[in-house]
Amino acid sequence: MNEASIRQGEQTSTLVLAGVLDHRSGPRLREQGRELIRRAEGGELQLDCAGVERSNSVGLALLLAYLRDARQAGKSLYLSNLPRDLRQIAHVSGVSDFLPTR
Repeated sequence: MNEASIRQGEQTSTLVLAGVLDHRSGPRLREQGRELIRRAEGGELQLDCAGVERSNSVGLALLLAYLRDARQAGKSLYLSNLPRDLRQIAHVSGVSDFLPTR
């Protein structure tokens, strides 16, 4: 199991989220993600979630917070490679329509 992380991808418009998203990793990822979104250049960002190994509702809360951060920074954020467990949590929570995916 890899430690959870969020980092800038090879392309400056891409952020990469990976690892286990839970109550232990959530607070740190929240702050790191907010800062990466704030510093990112351009008006459109992609958050690649292919490396997310496992998540609970904390992961969904992170995604929603990142979307809010991007909107407040005047940027668009799109999610890609959203894992099945996160899609299911979003569906059960009734927020699937609020997650812009590509």
